Order: sequence, then C-alpha cells, then structure tokens
Amino acid sequence: MTEPKLLLERNDGVLTLILNRPAKLNAIDNELAASLRKALDSAAVDSSVRAIRLRGNGRAFCAGRDVSEAPTNIDLELVQAVAKSIVHNPKPVVAVVHGWTVGAGLEWMLNADVVYAADDSKFKLPEASLGVFVTGGLVATLPAAVGLTRAKALMLLGDEFNAQQAAAWGMVYKTCPNSELEMASLDACIRLAALKPAVASQFKRVVNLFGLQEFNEAVAEEENVHRILARGDA
Repeated sequence: MTEPKLLLERNDGVLTLILNRPAKLNAIDNELAASLRKALDSAAVDSSVRAIRLRGNGRAFCAGRDVSEAPTNIDLELVQAVAKSIVHNPKPVVAVVHGWTVGAGLEWMLNADVVYAADDSKFKLPEASLGVFVTGGLVATLPAAVGLTRAKALMLLGDEFNAQQAAAWGMVYKTCPNSELEMASLDACIRLAALKPAVASQFKRVVNLFGLQEFNEAVAEEENVHRILARGDA
C-alpha cells in the first residue's frame, strides 16, 4: 500500500500535519497539496483542534513544487488554496522547518503565524531564475516580514540564505538545534492551544487584517501574472 503523502498526529489540542514525500524532499504535487488543504479546512471547524503545526518528514521541510512535471492550472489553484487556508484559518499555525525550505515551501512557511527553524536550515526563492512567478501571497507576506527592498532582492536574485539570516530579517521567530526542534515547536503549540480559542482567533484575524491587509489581492494578482506568463504576453 502506498504511504499517504500527508500524515496527521494529535497531541493535547495540537494537530500536527506532516508533509510526507521524504524521497522528494517533500516537493509539492497535487495529491499532497489537496490533502493539506482538506486537513487545514477540517481543522478550522474542529473544536478539538486549537493549534496546528506544519512540518516535513525526512531531510527537508519542503523543496517547493515538484518540477518533474510541467505546471498546470490545477497545481497553481491548489498551492494558492493551501496558502489561503493557512492565513485564514482561525487556529494559530506554527511552521517547523529544517533542511531545505524552497519556493512554495517557503511561501507556505510565511503564511504561518509562528515559524521555528533548525539552525542548519537553508532557504531559497528560485522562481525568477526558473522563469515562473511566485505564489502563496508572497508578494504581500515577504515584504511584510523583511521589508520591500530585501523582498525584491530575495525574489529576483534567488540567493540562498540561512536560518540566522531568516531570523534576523524577521522571517523566523526562533532557531534551535535540529535535535531540539520537535520539542520546542510542540511546546509552543501546546501553549497556543491553552489560549481561549476566541482570543487566539481574534488576535490572528486582526493582526492579519492590518499586517497583511492586501493578502487576498496579492494572491489574485499572482494568479493573474501566472496566466500572463503562460500566454507569453510578457
């Protein structure tokens, strides 16, 4: 039997969603994205879930979209749907990253409310060099995290950067040794799960309302640019 591409674990009100394509560094295909969206949407209305943790199995968090096949409109729709499900989820979402976090994986990371990273993590946004546009509302989330000038440089140049830089730039809340990442992130999620659900939800909603007030427009415009590039109009 084929192993599921998304694993679920529950612990004291915390739902952990585990990207499970370790041989592909958890690269995103349609099945993984669809499963993740379904799990996030189910968690949003599940009163037993009070915090969500997102992490990857194996040697990396997520190597971005699986480029072994040509991208399709469905790929784009699913990646964007996951981003919206994270940002608009009433439950706090903690991203837990290690190894490589690339492209759409980094975009999903920035959709989360809190990010923990192993201190040997590596990050990259290679889309421009690959001739494609970004997703996940990155044109809103990245400038909000690191500032406009650095955001443009990271997207256009696609330079690799490390966990210490990501933390200094405001993309990551805390870094720790890989051996401590599991317990540190789980402890944070348990603390989030102990909050009154209405309080946690309203904090997230209002902070995003003002801090990411153009997120929905950013996602829509990213999709528009993908269509323009696919037609060869630019």
